Amino acid sequence: MTPKHCVTLLTDYGLEDGFVAACHGVIASICPPARIIDITHLVPPGDVRRGAAIMAQTVPYLPAGVHVAVIDPGVGTRRRAVAVAAGERVFIGPDNGVLSWAVADPDIQAYELTDQELWLDPVSATFHGRDIFAPVAAHVASGHAVTSVGTEIDPDGLVRLPPPARAVHDGTAAGEVVTVDRFGNVQLSVTRADLERIGARCGGTVTVTLGRHSLRMTYGETFGSVPPGELVAYTDATGQVALAVNSGNAAQRLGLPPGAHVRLTAE
Repeated sequence: MTPKHCVTLLTDYGLEDGFVAACHGVIASICPPARIIDITHLVPPGDVRRGAAIMAQTVPYLPAGVHVAVIDPGVGTRRRAVAVAAGERVFIGPDNGVLSWAVADPDIQAYELTDQELWLDPVSATFHGRDIFAPVAAHVASGHAVTSVGTEIDPDGLVRLPPPARAVHDGTAAGEVVTVDRFGNVQLSVTRADLERIGARCGGTVTVTLGRHSLRMTYGETFGSVPPGELVAYTDATGQVALAVNSGNAAQRLGLPPGAHVRLTAE
């Protein structure tokens, strides 16, 4: 197998402890040429959905390689550890859905990580990121065949998160909150194309309905499309519609957590 010297890491480990450095060290020890890219280590603890969204939205801009996601509240339980091969990319992590949005392509192969020769010894019951996922990723990055990491499994049996709800009907684009970033910008499952279908145009106004409450706001190009402190709907860098406050925090103002349902209509 051709070496894939790029290894990316996405975790909820934070930056206060040595967890991330330990994973880096394991990878560098096994595959010294590896180029390690940290996607983020600040996913809220145990937030599998947030990790899945970040991975799916980031991977298209990363080099082909090995992509590790460790959001693993079930670590040490009977949940499987898996590798999923999708073209020039290999995804490694727990089988809890964190990989599912990034590997939506139906033409994939999946393997349960059962070859303990590739793991560290001993294996901690609570740190599989260091002892299983990082070393397996490093071996694959160094050219070890992904087919040899363990037992092949049916990809249809992988745990998959349900896709975010999204629909366009009777002049309304309905969706849900996918993620909230560190600035408080609220990303929706609704896309720019959805708003175009309901007649919304950049520079115009949309009505955003949140439960029993409705708000009118500008549908602009960017945060500066409205004065500081005002709400704005815009299309973010992934093509999704998002809600923001210029120089403020839309998630706090609107009280919108991930999964909240939102409807938009054009005026």
